[in-house]
Amino acid sequence: MTYGVRMMIWAGLTFAMMNVAVKLLPGIPSAEIVFFRAMVSLVLSAYFVRRKRISFFGNNKRVLLLRGLFGTTALMLFFYTIQVLPLASAMVIHYLSPIFTALIAHFFLKERLKLNQIFFFIVSFAGIVLMKGFDERLDWIDVIAGIGAALLSGGAYNCIRRLKFSEDSHVIILYFPMVAFPITLVYTLLGPGWVTPNLNELGLLLLIGVLTQIAQYFLTRAYQSEMANKVAAVSNLGVIYALAVGYFLFSETYSVLTIVGMLMVVSGVIFNVLFKSKTTVTSSGS
Repeated sequence: MTYGVRMMIWAGLTFAMMNVAVKLLPGIPSAEIVFFRAMVSLVLSAYFVRRKRISFFGNNKRVLLLRGLFGTTALMLFFYTIQVLPLASAMVIHYLSPIFTALIAHFFLKERLKLNQIFFFIVSFAGIVLMKGFDERLDWIDVIAGIGAALLSGGAYNCIRRLKFSEDSHVIILYFPMVAFPITLVYTLLGPGWVTPNLNELGLLLLIGVLTQIAQYFLTRAYQSEMANKVAAVSNLGVIYALAVGYFLFSETYSVLTIVGMLMVVSGVIFNVLFKSKTTVTSSGS
């Protein structure tokens, strides 16, 4: 098991704990959750950057800013889907991000994409349609919001890959709260309004920020160590965590056909990675 894969596994576990905390905050708007997350992450990230005595603003500011914008919007949409959809369903839809990661990497990072991979992508999207068709809890607007989050996450992940040789991982992590903090503050104050959290909710909000910082470090190290396509798919292990947590903590159950749809999404991504890895090894051997 490579270093990058290990880092992604740890990131998945940490993100799973964070998702549970988000699910436990149904009365707090998703933008406000992102705001608290960004506030905690901004303090911690700034501390580590200062400790390393490196520039707060990095070298490739344009790509760093894009990483922050993509990540902020994706997170707001993703937290929204966690709150309104069953946990595993929200996770499965978001795990389309490896597909978008691969497609974006093909066009912007020149990573090769084969016809077989396109077939696997179609299988995954067909799985989403099957999930929607046999689960009345899934509304198309919420599903589209989840797909949008996955697309933007794919863009953010490719920005991280693009910054591999020019930026320190702590600077890349710092740019997310630097962008997210002002955007979510303005959106919360001018948009759906501010909901003052009680003591328990405040504790969960701060916990989300701490877990985020840990998970973002693992995630950034993973994407800087491996090909974007390969590392992104390892995150599919989170579906298993989500199914277990959803069942035991939130009493969420699924029909057989809905589970079949989930398996189609996950298998489409996994087989894409297996094919990609096989192709890479063959090409290297040639």
